[in-house]
Amino acid sequence: MSLVLSDPSAPVPATDAPPTAVDLEALHRDSGIDGLLDDMDRDLIGLVPVKTRIREIAALLLVERARRMLGLQAEPPALHMCFTGNPGTGKTTVARRMTGILHALGYVRRGHVVSVTRDDLVGQYIGHTAPKTKEVLKRAMGGVLFIDEAYYLFRPENERDYGQEAIEILLQVMEDSRDDLVVILAGYKDRMDTFFQSNPGMASRVAHHIDFPDYGPDELLRIAQVMMRDMQYRFSPDGTAAMADYIGRRMRQPRFANARSIRNALDRARLRQAGRLFATRDRLLDADDLQLITAEDLRKSRVFAE
Repeated sequence: MSLVLSDPSAPVPATDAPPTAVDLEALHRDSGIDGLLDDMDRDLIGLVPVKTRIREIAALLLVERARRMLGLQAEPPALHMCFTGNPGTGKTTVARRMTGILHALGYVRRGHVVSVTRDDLVGQYIGHTAPKTKEVLKRAMGGVLFIDEAYYLFRPENERDYGQEAIEILLQVMEDSRDDLVVILAGYKDRMDTFFQSNPGMASRVAHHIDFPDYGPDELLRIAQVMMRDMQYRFSPDGTAAMADYIGRRMRQPRFANARSIRNALDRARLRQAGRLFATRDRLLDADDLQLITAEDLRKSRVFAE
């Protein structure tokens, strides 16, 4: 029997063994999520507990990515979420930011958001709901499906309601396609709690519950200033004081909707500014005239009359 010695200069055959270590900082940097998170911190006023939770979820997903690189077996992280809070607290905006993070980390293919309500999912007659719901899900695949006021899908007081059919289809897809679709349910906290109690299957599929607090007066004033800047308007000094006064009064009135009410107030102030400028159209206007919102434009609101 002859003995064949291997050539020590021959290349070592390549193996498929996973790496033994991973640079988490490099992984974080290369993913691009740091910029997305910084943008979120800069652009979104307040919402400190929300932004903290989003960063925690991003860290979890990054660590899961590192585990896969090292060959560690793990179930894909559950990503379906519930956003609760009053209107105008930024739930839709944060859903878009969350989608960007999921896309950057490779947890959704396309990085788009499909926003719907009950009317987009539930039909008016027998046989109508399933095609509507499946069409919405088809559009959302590879991204995020955001269902606002999701509790309206369930109406137990109406025996002939078709919302339960939409829920059953959603449950199946949330389980079978969880690696290709993230569902975010949104609405008032108390109503969402009741919805989950009535639909334990849905509750078991939603891993992350994030509550959006109401904004304080100072935060709302900063939001107003950011909105004005983005529209290329600005407050005069007395306009800033009037806006702060408006916010304090409006917060004490019914149907206050946080940032949404602020945007509505600014839209009406722009209308009054336009009327004020048009009344003096016999003079030339410069850019400063066209950008300035004054106390007069704000204090004509019925909020001050009340």
